[in-house]
Amino acid sequence: MAASINRNIFDELFVLELANNHWGSLDRALQIVRDFGRVVRYNSVRAAIKLQFRDVDSFIHKDFRDRKDIRYIKKTVDTRLDRESFETLVHEIRRSGCIPMATPFDENSVALCMDLGLDIIKLASSDLNDWILIEAIARTRKPVIASTGGSSLRDVDDLVTFFSNRGIPLALNHCVSLYPSEDGELEMNQIEFLRNRYPGLTIGFSTHEYHDWESSVMIAYAKGARTFERHIDIDQEGFPKPSPYCSTPEQADRWFKAFLKAKEMCGAPGTQKRIPPEREVEYLDALVRGVYARRDLPEGHVLTAEDYYLAVPLQKGQISCRELFNEDRLVKSLKADEPITIDHMDNEYGRNPSLRRLIERRGLKE
Repeated sequence: MAASINRNIFDELFVLELANNHWGSLDRALQIVRDFGRVVRYNSVRAAIKLQFRDVDSFIHKDFRDRKDIRYIKKTVDTRLDRESFETLVHEIRRSGCIPMATPFDENSVALCMDLGLDIIKLASSDLNDWILIEAIARTRKPVIASTGGSSLRDVDDLVTFFSNRGIPLALNHCVSLYPSEDGELEMNQIEFLRNRYPGLTIGFSTHEYHDWESSVMIAYAKGARTFERHIDIDQEGFPKPSPYCSTPEQADRWFKAFLKAKEMCGAPGTQKRIPPEREVEYLDALVRGVYARRDLPEGHVLTAEDYYLAVPLQKGQISCRELFNEDRLVKSLKADEPITIDHMDNEYGRNPSLRRLIERRGLKE
C-alpha cells in the first residue's frame, strides 16, 4: 500500500524509551543516557534514546493539575522537566553516540521537537487517530515511528495512507499496550501481517514483556522486524525500582547480543537463493558418487548404461552422477574400475572453462 521512502533511517534501529524514568531529575536522566550509551557503543548497535514531551500547562486541564488520585496526571506533574533540562539531555544523547528523538503528546511539544533539532518523532499508540496532533507532526517533515497498540486496521491503513501521500518516512511498530505483557500476549505473528500489508514500510516491534530479554527480539528479527523499542531505566538508590517491563543496562546488553545472534543466524536477506559457502560445497561434493568404468573401454567408444557404475569417493577431475550423459564419446581409452574424468570426455563440461575448473577443483584430495 505504501511506497518505500527513505526507510534506511529506521533499519536496525533500537529505540530506548527513557519516558518519565528520570523522575523529574536531570542528573538521573543524564546517568541513564550515559549508562545506556556505553552499552550501545560496546555492542556496536545503532540506537536512539527517546524522551517524552508534554506541555503540562496546556496538556492537563487547569482544574485537574492537583488531582493526585489520577495516576497519569500525578506522574506527569511530578516528573516535569523544563526546556533547559531537555536541551541538556538532547546534547548528552548526541554525545553518547545515540540519536535523540521524542514522543510529543501535544502540539506545543511537536514545536519543541523542532526547536531541539530531533531526528525522529514517535507517535504513541494512544494518539494513532489524534489527527490534530498527527497533522502537526506531519508539518515537521520528520521521519515518524508509530506504534499500533490497541489500534483498528482502519486506523493503521489511514495513517499509512496519510504519511505515504505526503512522502514522509514512516515505520510501524507492532505493539501490545499492556504493561507488562505476558509471553502469551505478544502476538508476534502480527509482524508478518504488517510486513505483508505494508511492504514499503519498515516494520518494528515495541515490547513490554518481562520474562527474558532474548527470545522475543530473536523471534521478531526472524519474522522481519527491523526496528525495536523497549523502555529503559536504572536501579538507583533514592528512586523507585525499575518497572518489570523496563530494561536495565545489563538487560539491554543481553537484548543487543540476542539481536546480533539472531542476525548472524538468519544470514543474508531472504529475497533470493543463498550462495553456499565453499566449505559447504566441498562437504557435499565428498558425498557425491563418481563415475567408474565397468570394463575396459576403447577410445571413441560411445557410453551406455552398461559401461559404467557409480561409487564414492569422487576424485579430482572425475565426472560425477551430476554430469553423466549416455551417448557421450570417449576421447581416451579406459581400464576397468578406472575413474572417468573430464579429460576422457568430449562434452560441454570439458569445453566450458568455468565448468571444467569446477570439476577439476572438487573431489578427493590426493
